[in-house]
Amino acid sequence: MIAAPGILHELTPDIEKVLKEDAELLQRWNSLTPIQRNEWICWITIVKKEATRVAHIQQMMEQLQQGERQPCCWPGCPHRRPSAQKWFRKQA
Repeated sequence: MIAAPGILHELTPDIEKVLKEDAELLQRWNSLTPIQRNEWICWITIVKKEATRVAHIQQMMEQLQQGERQPCCWPGCPHRRPSAQKWFRKQA
């Protein structure tokens, strides 16, 4: 099964790898809307530190398994929502 993409952001190899390692997680991912998938991808890839990125991937996995459909407390992808840009110092 293929992991579905977001609307603005490409699915990165590290995210795709963890999704493909768990069939149930992949199914949950593919049941998300393209905008929801985009939010997860942006939330993971916008960070600067590798350790933070790894933590975000882990949190995504846990939240998807719990039925969450988008990152908690995330103002939204600043690349698609101009109103969310105020929460970010510098755009990625």
